[in-house]
Amino acid sequence: MPVIRSLCGQCSLGCGVRAVVGEAREVSIAGDPAHPVNSGRLCPKSTALTEQLKLDDRLLQPMINGRPVGWPRAISHAARRLSHIIACHGGESVALHVAGDLLTEDYYVANKLMKGFVGSAHIDAPGIETDGVAAAQRAAFGEDVMPAAMEDVEQADLLLVVGAATLHRHPILHERIKAARAGQGSRLVLIARGEEGGDIDADLRVAIAPGSEAAFFSGLLLHAHDSGSLDESLIASSLIIPPDFWAGLKRGHDLWSVARLCGLDAGPLRSLYEMVLGSGRLVTLFSPDSDASGDVGVRLAGTILNLHLATGQVGKPGAAPFAIAGAPNSMGAREVGCGAAELSAHRDFCGTGAAHVARFWGAPALVSGAGLSGEALTEAVAGGRIKAMLMLGGLSSAADRLRGLLDRIPLAILSTPWIEPELKTGRLIALPSPPWIEKDGTLTSTDRLISRQRHLLPLAGEARPDWWIVTQIARAMGWGDAFHYERPAEIYREHARLTAYYNEDRRLLNLRRHAPISNPAYAELTPWRWGEVPFDEGRFPTSNRKARLVAYWDS
Repeated sequence: MPVIRSLCGQCSLGCGVRAVVGEAREVSIAGDPAHPVNSGRLCPKSTALTEQLKLDDRLLQPMINGRPVGWPRAISHAARRLSHIIACHGGESVALHVAGDLLTEDYYVANKLMKGFVGSAHIDAPGIETDGVAAAQRAAFGEDVMPAAMEDVEQADLLLVVGAATLHRHPILHERIKAARAGQGSRLVLIARGEEGGDIDADLRVAIAPGSEAAFFSGLLLHAHDSGSLDESLIASSLIIPPDFWAGLKRGHDLWSVARLCGLDAGPLRSLYEMVLGSGRLVTLFSPDSDASGDVGVRLAGTILNLHLATGQVGKPGAAPFAIAGAPNSMGAREVGCGAAELSAHRDFCGTGAAHVARFWGAPALVSGAGLSGEALTEAVAGGRIKAMLMLGGLSSAADRLRGLLDRIPLAILSTPWIEPELKTGRLIALPSPPWIEKDGTLTSTDRLISRQRHLLPLAGEARPDWWIVTQIARAMGWGDAFHYERPAEIYREHARLTAYYNEDRRLLNLRRHAPISNPAYAELTPWRWGEVPFDEGRFPTSNRKARLVAYWDS
């Protein structure tokens, strides 16, 4: 029996799997030793793949208000209702919710429909934007570029991990850290809240007060400044520091103030700071907790980026801030701009970026600014301002706040693999989509590694890919020329062309090499990372090629 190389897709690492498919939906799954993320390792999360084999709870045909219908009627009904709402209330009355397990091609088509043709940037993307990392990286680097790669873990002298959850949620990352300590002598320092992380074998475990992490890193940066540990060469050539930045940092971030905030003694805190600053190459690993979203997440990520930039711990192997993304393929979603705050291909709404996207898409109604997401979008739904919502991949657990509000939305279109309670009680257009093992396309790991997700089984029943569902609705609304896709390779090529369009080598996200990729080459695509070693020449994707420190304590 042939071996299918695919992906686990249960977290943002994007581990490779080797699957052998037998008869009667029998699948045997093992880690792929050739995949650079996991090198054959798999964690217990991979058991979710075999749990998707059963068909008992699957939605296998389209339904309107609980009654089964055929695809032509379901698509026609969805397009007609959606067109009517846009005509009566405008594109801003429409919102999109995307679950955190779609492929890049799904995210691309959905974002294109919403921002370019419906005329709305209201996109709820739990786990994709809410961690604040994307905003912090745009502010610091000029682009949402993850500066680290998984290989940096093995090349670091010191691994500074913020939060035990960073390792608990990603066991394969933890295994790579263990290998780095055993093989390279890397040291592991865990910054944990209270008693958490007692099960993690670290060279040093530091218990700090919850919510004090950003102050800890701002204090570390101030100590680097006062002790002469900054990279003055990088600062002079490649860094913009706002006026009064250091004066502002001194307020409330001296050693004794930070020690009090963190619940530590000043002496041990000073020793820890000196150990970190005295290490050779530093990788700081962190991931947002459920209470570290919004402004809190931006501040934590931003203070870590400030530290790495000012001390020169960026742009070289084994030295980088490493924000471990939340949802599976959240990086792919961010690449295509499938969030409320950014356009496709890492463009923003300012300057010529919007004009370039509109011209490339032939978009008649490209939005001019950021939309609503998260709690702000929930409030808009509760207030009756949202008249239609397209929900791709089902309602994620992070979007439970929306479940009780679906009856307030005149038109709810839900694509999902599963028979959910809302299908039996709500006024929904329910469209069957595939679970992970039936998906086909690409995924971007948390460190910019693009890999192929290949379906292990054919689509069950009348299930169709999410990109196909969006494409059919767009065609029925009269936008067939812009949504001509028949296979995911066509979407990938268009996405690659858009990243190169009017790029002029300023943005690091540039997939030009894959713009002409053939269908067979796409089918055989092996993992590759865009951006290589970002910022290795001290050049950043900004107009003056310089990064920027941001005073997050003033926000």
